[in-house]
Amino acid sequence: MKSLPKSSVIPKDFHNQRRLVEGSTNLGMRSTREGRRDARHTSFAATRFGGAHRYPPDTVTTLQGSSNPVIPPKGTPERKAQLDQLADRAKFIRLETVRLSKIAGAGHYTSSFSAAELFAALYYSVLNYKPAEPRWVDRDRFVLSKGHAAIGLYPVLADVGFFAPSELDTYTRLGSPFGDHPDMKKIPGIDFSSGSLGHGLSIAVGIALGGRVGDRPYRTFCMLGDGELHEGQVWEAANAAGHYRLGRLVAIVDRNKLCIDGFTDDVMSVEPIEDRFNAFGWQTHRVDGHDFDALLDVFDALPNVQDGPPQLIVADTVKGRGVRLMEYNPDWHVGNLVGADYDNVIAELQAGLRPLEAVND
Repeated sequence: MKSLPKSSVIPKDFHNQRRLVEGSTNLGMRSTREGRRDARHTSFAATRFGGAHRYPPDTVTTLQGSSNPVIPPKGTPERKAQLDQLADRAKFIRLETVRLSKIAGAGHYTSSFSAAELFAALYYSVLNYKPAEPRWVDRDRFVLSKGHAAIGLYPVLADVGFFAPSELDTYTRLGSPFGDHPDMKKIPGIDFSSGSLGHGLSIAVGIALGGRVGDRPYRTFCMLGDGELHEGQVWEAANAAGHYRLGRLVAIVDRNKLCIDGFTDDVMSVEPIEDRFNAFGWQTHRVDGHDFDALLDVFDALPNVQDGPPQLIVADTVKGRGVRLMEYNPDWHVGNLVGADYDNVIAELQAGLRPLEAVND
């Protein structure tokens, strides 16, 4: 009897070794945009359920993105309901990350896991957008500068209705629009084709400047990995944003303390992050990136003015959050779960997050 291959971490030159075709040809595999819109109200989680690795239907709560989202006041029943829904969506993001990685044969689990609460808070409580109108001129823009975490963003875009959930079953396959990194020309809801690290904040500055010139009300959000702070281009963009007083620009640093080369501060120290951005004229905030209540408070308090200091949120997170063997483990930047390891990780995620104080105890 043939034994199952062992779960593995992927070497750092993984992208040079693996040749995934990320939708360079169409091959007729994509549905039409009209078809996507017709399917937008289908719950991604419910549609994809069908086995131990699927999201359980009894816990599905479909939340549709809409214009003018509202964050309920803290301590109210409405706030409690929203927190419960967001926790459900963060679990969904982690489970779908594992499932899509299985389709591809490898995946960026840990970078998606650290950002799961951030993705959920943004798309279900903060961002102003209309899935039926992906190019709506006044939509809030979201630039995922850490593009390798797109595997966690795609399920959210499907869940809120930007495209048919079934399209994700082609993830990284020949002709699929869904590759390791997002393509704005092929995927509704993607505002920037990211992947080369360190570029996102510059793009976000340009988008925010465009909003000011056009007198548009949208805000521009940009999520960076903390390893991107090693890039000089990030600091040029930070300087420009402060100089032009881009008050509707919000940068979010996923401070998970790891990058592909190891622990971020061992490669090059990035602290004190707030002081460095303050020096460029930013207003800064620091928050537990896995605490929805705290995240909603920070997002709700952000000023929304064209002429003012740009806003920085440093979100302290745990890379690999939710799976004990991956948490703070530099070997799992890219990896592949198979056999019993895959089933065990699904079971651990289904059980919900352990308290943070229990991480790596």
